[in-house]
Amino acid sequence: MSKDPTPDPAEDNAYFPSPYSLSKYTSSKTDFDGVQHKNAYSGGRWKVLMIGTDERYLLTQNGKMFSTGNHPVEMLLPLHHMMEAGFGVDVATLSGNPVKLELWAMPQEDKAVLETYEAIKPQLKKPLKLSEVVAGKLGRDSDYIAVFVPGGHGAVIGLAESDDVTETLDWALANDKNIVTLCHGPAALLAAARGKDKSPFNGYSLCVFPDALDTGPNLEMGYLPGHLHWLVAELLQQQGVTVLNSDITGKTYQDRKLLTGDSPLASNALGLLAADVLVNAVQAQRPT
Repeated sequence: MSKDPTPDPAEDNAYFPSPYSLSKYTSSKTDFDGVQHKNAYSGGRWKVLMIGTDERYLLTQNGKMFSTGNHPVEMLLPLHHMMEAGFGVDVATLSGNPVKLELWAMPQEDKAVLETYEAIKPQLKKPLKLSEVVAGKLGRDSDYIAVFVPGGHGAVIGLAESDDVTETLDWALANDKNIVTLCHGPAALLAAARGKDKSPFNGYSLCVFPDALDTGPNLEMGYLPGHLHWLVAELLQQQGVTVLNSDITGKTYQDRKLLTGDSPLASNALGLLAADVLVNAVQAQRPT
């Protein structure tokens, strides 16, 4: 199979991953084998705020664009576990424009992923605008129990520089809310340092997609059409964050209220972890 990135006919000088790279990175099914907290929460109040990417094209150093978005497995499998546990979901983007997905990575034979996609597709097409969420839906009495930032290279477009993401993370940290993210999604955590002497995540440990793959194999196999302008793990480390993984094995990690995973391989495990943490958080709030 060809290792040349595949031209995207919808945009000049834009490319999808090569056929060879997709053969290595995608599959018709995930490792999903069931949920552990089916309908554990039935109160109807608590929801997860998901921040999706609204931009498809990521400009690389050579002028070529990567046709990307959010990775469907990294979005839909963690959501599946949280939704099956009984939590609602609100979807937001920076602009309020539709969420962009890397549909070439959709596991077409995975029932759990496909069912979740159908369930939230209306919200993906008509998401909330994050600035309006910040203005009207955050606060001490907010109905959000967690913030979820899925991965895919689209997560490096705009989120790290967004004041609205900064305010959302500030709110989550100040109100003891969980933050769930994986792969390239931790790029959003860079926004937490905006306007501060140091990042509030200084001293945290997490899992993230390894920079070494984006500077090596992802170029060699034609997954990316060019070098990225900046690297997520490198910038997080500059902000005092410890990166725990150097490869992708499906590793997840919880540091305080921050739940992270290293890649699409971590999607199922992160979903299980997130559902467990959120259910326990609700149960801890109940009077004894």
